[in-house]
Amino acid sequence: MRGAAWQARIACGDAVGAGFLVTGRRLLTCAHVVRWSDRAAVTVTFPHARELGALSASVVAHGGWAGGVTDPGDVAVLELDRDVPLAPAGFAPPDAAYTEPYPRLVAYGFPEGYDEGTLAECQPVSGQLIAGEWLELVAWQGHGQPLVDGFSGAAATLPDGRVAGMVTAAVGSSPDVRKGRMLPLDVLARYWPELGELVPTPGHRDDARRRLYTLLRRAVAAAGPVGDPNRLYVDAVGAFGPPLPPGGFPSLWDAAAYVQWEVPDPQAVSRFADRLLELLDPEAVSRAPAAPDTPAPAGTPAAPAWSPVVVEIDHSGAGPDQVTVEVSAYRDGRRRPVGARRLPRTGVRAYVQSRIDEAVAHLAPDADELVTFVLPREWLNEAVAHWECGADDSTPLGCAYPLVVTDRARHHSGRLRHQLRKKWQKLDSGGGVEVHRVECGTRERPPSLRKRLWDGDAGVAGYAAPPAAARQHFEVGLTVPVPVLLWPRTGSPCAGHEEASGTDTAPGEPPCPGAAFLDQLAASVAGVPPAELPRHVLSLRLTADAAEEPDRHWARDLQLLWDDPRCFPETTASLHSPVA
Repeated sequence: MRGAAWQARIACGDAVGAGFLVTGRRLLTCAHVVRWSDRAAVTVTFPHARELGALSASVVAHGGWAGGVTDPGDVAVLELDRDVPLAPAGFAPPDAAYTEPYPRLVAYGFPEGYDEGTLAECQPVSGQLIAGEWLELVAWQGHGQPLVDGFSGAAATLPDGRVAGMVTAAVGSSPDVRKGRMLPLDVLARYWPELGELVPTPGHRDDARRRLYTLLRRAVAAAGPVGDPNRLYVDAVGAFGPPLPPGGFPSLWDAAAYVQWEVPDPQAVSRFADRLLELLDPEAVSRAPAAPDTPAPAGTPAAPAWSPVVVEIDHSGAGPDQVTVEVSAYRDGRRRPVGARRLPRTGVRAYVQSRIDEAVAHLAPDADELVTFVLPREWLNEAVAHWECGADDSTPLGCAYPLVVTDRARHHSGRLRHQLRKKWQKLDSGGGVEVHRVECGTRERPPSLRKRLWDGDAGVAGYAAPPAAARQHFEVGLTVPVPVLLWPRTGSPCAGHEEASGTDTAPGEPPCPGAAFLDQLAASVAGVPPAELPRHVLSLRLTADAAEEPDRHWARDLQLLWDDPRCFPETTASLHSPVA
């Protein structure tokens, strides 16, 4: 224990005890040592660094100790008025104090007559906690210094100097009673969760643990609450992990500490941190590399924060009016089937309404749901955003969820999926993008449009009219890697207005509705990152639905084709064929 300058003497009024430095200016001690801190100064000295002199400290955290000898939470965190140039204590894994053969522990205390300090040797009687709180200690030998008043708050250290717990009670008033108690590290962290960052935990990587606590500090510094700690816990441990303890968790710190100390799954800490990062900075998630303990394949971009609920519709082969409908949800990068059925076209809406809620329930508790309709090309203009949520809920689906459509052939194209991934890597590094306009009645040849979209490295293409009005131009947009297409579901092209600007009109001629739509669209999405467009379009749909004259709002029939293959890491092959 040579050089253990982090050991400290704590004085507060008439009470004297011990403590130990855990950061540049913070120490741990017992709450009963500084119980008079509201009326007496707390003074800290370091016997191995006497040149620092007496330092003032204040109590910045308290374990809730109520004042009785056997009351739990006898923990206090002190903060010095300045950093000290001393290396803090190092910590053993939390199971070190519980494991047979029970270790010899050394405590550095300050009983009466020993202002410079003295040492006592002891060991745990058993790995059994007393009242879920303390390990009972006995003297290592029948002679030598017992644990007495003045040792409270001392670090109980292993022979190599690493801390295994903190002495809290000493019962050594007679030679025949040589016992005491200590709080092991996992119990200490119950009262001061920040300790978890400093203690190595078997099964959890050090870098993953440090990342988690860095994010927790960011959450504390945020302007408002960040996430529900109980929901983050459930998501971190999964369906088969330990259940929530009674009463749940009062804070993110408590939930994170429980994951660290009580959950054996080595990935749980990383999953908790990943979800917390999504809540703190959703846009950064798609740009961030994978965590060190969950490496992604080389060159694979990180998956976006969206959690899709997928409604895939395809021709069944059983007749022109028969289709196959499959509903599934994505969680933790895997597809979870909810249901599949062959139906007549007229039955699709009711079936989807009956399955959407069930699919959403499969998502992580704090996931950002994205309802995605994967449709045959001739269905792409279907008014799925206007479908009601259910028989008892008239809310349009597009006003209840971020809702997008995509083309089924494009969704299953290996070429386009590969090219779209590369396109998203470029888009993630910037802000909003330009809308490439396809005007009403355009005379631009489809090959020319294809070249324009390729050469312009387009991220968003806006069409002034529905797909049927310019079928060839629309199909060009589907077969080049443009991640986002937007168009009005209704309206007719204005043949007199061509591609130059879409806004020039002859005197007395009414403005072109398609050009006006593109003008409104470009202004609305300016500065919006493409990854956030589903949420932005949800807001537009809510605004249009709430307008005095909803049918006259420019975004009333806005259709959004939004396609990021990273949201769908598995091949989306058909679940089965209901035709058989």
